Amino acid sequence: MKRYVNLAVTVAAVAATVLPALVGGPRAWWVLPLAVLSSVPVLWRDRALVAVAVVVGVATTVSATLGAPPLLPVGPLVCLYTFAARSSLPIRLLGIVLTAAGLVVSLLHPHPDVEVLRYLSVAYIFSYALGTSARARRTQAAALAERERRVAGEREAAVLRERARIAHDLHDILTHAVGVMIVQAEAGPLLVRPHPDRADATFATIAATGRDAVVQLRRAVGSLHEPGDHPLDQPGLAHLTALVERVRATGLDAVLTVASAPAGTVDGVRSGSPAGALVEPPADVGVAAYRIVQESLTNVVRHAGALSVHVLLAHTAEALTVSITDDGHGDRASGAGRPGYGIVGMRERAQACGGTLRTGPAADGHGFIVTATLPLRAPAVA
Repeated sequence: MKRYVNLAVTVAAVAATVLPALVGGPRAWWVLPLAVLSSVPVLWRDRALVAVAVVVGVATTVSATLGAPPLLPVGPLVCLYTFAARSSLPIRLLGIVLTAAGLVVSLLHPHPDVEVLRYLSVAYIFSYALGTSARARRTQAAALAERERRVAGEREAAVLRERARIAHDLHDILTHAVGVMIVQAEAGPLLVRPHPDRADATFATIAATGRDAVVQLRRAVGSLHEPGDHPLDQPGLAHLTALVERVRATGLDAVLTVASAPAGTVDGVRSGSPAGALVEPPADVGVAAYRIVQESLTNVVRHAGALSVHVLLAHTAEALTVSITDDGHGDRASGAGRPGYGIVGMRERAQACGGTLRTGPAADGHGFIVTATLPLRAPAVA
C-alpha cells in the first residue's frame, strides 16, 4: 500500500511540474530537464531523502535564477513533508535549513519578489505542519499498539496465574481427600468385627472427607466461570481445626497449637477445640497457610509412617509462621534433595504471598518439618 501511495505522489508531482513546462509555447532547452529533476526523484525519497531533497531543491532554484518561468515547487514541498513526518530531529533541522536557503535564493536572486516569498513561505510551513501531524499520529498509534500488547500480555499472565492456582487447589484437595480415604478404607475392614463402633467412625470419616472434597472441587472448578471480582470462598485459618480433626480420625495423634509471639504463651489445641487467639491474616495468606498445612498433613498420612504430627501457628505483628512437624521416617523429598510436586506447590504458594518455605529433617533428627513464614503486612514501597 505504501508503495502505491508513493507512486501516486510522484505522478502528481511530475504532472504539476513537467506539464506546465511543455505547454505555453517554446521555452529554453534546459527548462524541461530541470522540471524533471525537480519532480521525478521524489519517487526515491524513502531511500535517500537528503540526496533527493538536494537534487529537487537545486533544480528548482537553478530554474528560478536562470529567469525561466517559475516551476511549481511540488518536489521540495513533498520532501519537506517527508522530513517532518519520518525523519529524526537532526535530519528535520537539516531539511528546514536546506529548504529555507533554497527558497531565499530562488526568490531574492536575481530579482527580489517579497510577495511570492510570503505565499511560498506559508505553503512550506503548511507542508511541514502536515508532516509533523502525520508523525504525531503515527507515534500515538504505536503507543496505543504497545499499550494493547502490554495489556494483552498482562491478561494472559493473569489467566496463567489463575490456572496455576486452580491446579494447585485441585492437587491439594484431591491428594488430601484421597490420602485420608485410602488410610481409612484400609483400616475399616480390620475394625468391622472386633471394633464395630470404631469401624462406623472410620466409614463416617471416609464419607465426610469425600463430601468435603466434592464441595471444594466444585468451588475450585466453579471459579473458572465466576467473574474475577466475585471470588468464591476459600478455606483459611478458621478451617484448620476441622482439617486436623479429619487427620486425627486416621489414627494419628494430630495437635494444633497457636502461639502468640512475643508473649511466648502456647495453648495446645486438639481437634474440636478452639484454635486460640490468632490475628486475621490477609485472605491470600490465610489460603496459603491452609493449603500448606493440608498438603503437609497429606504427605504425613500417605508417606511418613508417623505416629504423631504437630501443627504450630506462631504470629507476630509482621509475619505468620506455620510449622508442621511429624515423628515419621517415610521416604519423602526434602528441600535438600529433589522436592516432589507437593513441596514445589507449597513453596510456590508461600512465595506468591512474599514468604518463604523450608523443609527438611526435624531438629532432633527424628521426623520431618515443614516451616512457612508468611508476611502479614505488604512490603513498604520505596
